Amino acid sequence: MLQALPRMSRRRALLGSTAAFAVLGLLLWWLLPLGKESPSGTVTFSTGTPTGVYQKYGTLLRHAIAKDLPGLDVRLLNSDGSQENVRRVATGQADFTIAAADAVEAYRLANGPGADRLRGCARLYDDYVHLVVPRSSPVRSVADLKGRTVAVGPGGSGVRLVADHVLAAAGLDPEKDITTLSDGIGTMPGLLKQNRIDAFFWSGGLPTSAITQLSNNFPIRLVPIGSDLVAKLHAQGGASGYYRAAVMPADAYPESQQGASVPTVAVANLLVTREDMDADLTEKLTRTVIDSRDRIGAQVHAAQLVDLRSAIYTDPLELHEGARRYYRSVKP
Repeated sequence: MLQALPRMSRRRALLGSTAAFAVLGLLLWWLLPLGKESPSGTVTFSTGTPTGVYQKYGTLLRHAIAKDLPGLDVRLLNSDGSQENVRRVATGQADFTIAAADAVEAYRLANGPGADRLRGCARLYDDYVHLVVPRSSPVRSVADLKGRTVAVGPGGSGVRLVADHVLAAAGLDPEKDITTLSDGIGTMPGLLKQNRIDAFFWSGGLPTSAITQLSNNFPIRLVPIGSDLVAKLHAQGGASGYYRAAVMPADAYPESQQGASVPTVAVANLLVTREDMDADLTEKLTRTVIDSRDRIGAQVHAAQLVDLRSAIYTDPLELHEGARRYYRSVKP
């Protein structure tokens, strides 16, 4: 009997170890399901100009992806903006991007190469149209730009697209009624300070750091874009249907707005990919975009507006299958 006790103890210990390993195995299966390991490889993300919101957002998102998906290497590409971003993803030069809904629709309506392969992952935040002039400028409306020199953004940018539409809504032909420069947000503020342009258009999240910096050291004013122009924009049809009336809050650029809100036009930004992008990777990346809202929003205030309830609405693009899986997984 005294000799049997060690054998019984060993047997109990063996059974206990087996049970422990079984529990551990179940935990690992639950936490790390087979076939659900972190995606690996390289993806290319087309962002924007170095001083714009797209670029800053993309840089911070890459950091969030590195934390959530450590096997994935994200390569960032600068761009002129939305129009170039859409073309890059549609033609396979980039895998993911941020682009304004009007630029996406304009590319689709033009039957751009690969347009039918574009898919949405999330609606992110809105871009607000800025029309910036010196505070002493006599320009009080878009129509007042007639005969003046105006920076309207590079040809591949979202700002160029919206500037052309807004000018047309105000009855101005960019080719005849104003002198246009194709400068972007990197050089627009300097040109305004040097009196080499009378005004510039910008479309971006609030606040855009380049305009904040300009307003802090040079007296500027934001020209209102009223609801009458919004109605005329909608009458244009096509991509202009994605513009909506909005109000730039008084605290967006306190130095220039001096306590006053400014009516303007806004357009939604979308996270865009292609139909053939891996569904598992797209699901996980979409999850990171939504989950990192507060982390990114601490530095890019526009990102604070990313909302799970509205993220699913990626019109004019249908949702990518991977993004659809994510939204189904978090549906209450």
